[in-house]
Amino acid sequence: MKYAPLNGPRELVQISRYPKGKSPDMDLKSCLRVARLRRRYPLAGVAAALSALALAWSGQAAFAQSSVAEPHTVRAVHAKLPGSAMSYLGVSEAGSPKSYKPVEAFGNAAGRQPNLVEDFLGWGSFSASQAQTAWKHHASLLLDVDPLNVSVRSIANGGQNAHLVALAKAVRGFRHPVVISFGHEMNGSWYSWGWKHTSPAVFVRAWRHIVQTFQREGADNVTWLWTVNAVGANEGPIRDWWPGSKYVSWVGIDSYFYTKGSTFASVFDPTIKAVRAVTNKPILVAETAVGQVAGQAAKIPGLFAGARGAHLLGLLWFDLDQHGSLYKQDWRLEGHRAAIAAFKKAAKRYLRLVKA
Repeated sequence: MKYAPLNGPRELVQISRYPKGKSPDMDLKSCLRVARLRRRYPLAGVAAALSALALAWSGQAAFAQSSVAEPHTVRAVHAKLPGSAMSYLGVSEAGSPKSYKPVEAFGNAAGRQPNLVEDFLGWGSFSASQAQTAWKHHASLLLDVDPLNVSVRSIANGGQNAHLVALAKAVRGFRHPVVISFGHEMNGSWYSWGWKHTSPAVFVRAWRHIVQTFQREGADNVTWLWTVNAVGANEGPIRDWWPGSKYVSWVGIDSYFYTKGSTFASVFDPTIKAVRAVTNKPILVAETAVGQVAGQAAKIPGLFAGARGAHLLGLLWFDLDQHGSLYKQDWRLEGHRAAIAAFKKAAKRYLRLVKA
């Protein structure tokens, strides 16, 4: 049983339970005094001896109480995003949110300005000015807070607290909703914080520690997004990485349409089923796109219809031009007239966006 140091007569009663008069929180001088008293008095008289010592202790107790630090108190900021179905259209753009022009260009092409903007923050600092720019455009930032060049174990053990506290204070100071996804796609093996590189138990401890740090700092304007990669033979079981319902607001799923055979059912249904075996939290397609190889214009309506049919929160489109493999295609809408027309029509039909 643990007691706070110098806790007055009540703690003195506990002294007799420890060998040689040593309580875990007593200083050396007090231990010696109790030992001398025990030698001087028979065991039946320990209570009387302790009562005498209580008088001597009272001065120390008063000093200890006067030197106790004030509790950590902050004025919390509360701001959360609603969890209604098909109410979010997000985008990931090269150079954004530092520059908002690519986001606006995507919105003009899509016929709807996005209300989520992805920011690959890594282990960097939060930019309130960039968040404010997005907010003025009725959008919230989705921050991928990833432990680049940082040990997940050090996060879990408190070794990154200075950075986390600074990040939490900056987010709290923004005062508007922010979405944070820590260590996204952790069930895959391609990141240092993921499967085969980091223990799921350590990841879970780190996740919980981050959320608790933000809570202590009053940053209750965060929607916590637990983002997994689509399940498959080459990914770890997502259940092992689940931090618990009290630490997660939404679930994110990352997956793409790579080939002509890709459909919403083949791309997303197995992962939605796996998520639903763990939690009933709202699901967002946190990163997706249809590649040119897959037949972009033809597949876009099925993406939106599938998300609507599964009652998902919406989707975030990865609007980047990549090259080099089946998994790095040209995902952009811009420059592809048929895809733009299909996207505009589907967005108008299926989305009911909420304004940030």
